[in-house]
Amino acid sequence: MKIAITATGKDIDSQVDPRFGRAQYILILDQDGTITEAIDNSQNLNAMKGAGIQTAKSLADRKVDLLMTGHCGPNAFTALKAAGIKVAVDQSGTVCEALARLRANEVMFADQANAEAHW
Repeated sequence: MKIAITATGKDIDSQVDPRFGRAQYILILDQDGTITEAIDNSQNLNAMKGAGIQTAKSLADRKVDLLMTGHCGPNAFTALKAAGIKVAVDQSGTVCEALARLRANEVMFADQANAEAHW
């Protein structure tokens, strides 16, 4: 299982970035919690539009199974859903804390976006 978590830095002690498409980094972790890749999302951070869709495509290309983030807009959510990626929104704290909640089955998966477009 591949887990993606939006982050403000490149390590597990970084804070969860509340933005999906414009997150500073996206950490890809395996089911054991080992970071297998830290994606620098700077190309989408300052995008005029389409940041969420491009970031969703990047995760789909990497065959990510689930995403943990703070907020996800409607276009990005639709793209993630189409790719079969489960989305857990309203995440906060550190990446390590978010992963611990996932392991403890304390994470609810969203059935819709929780942010406006271009948030």
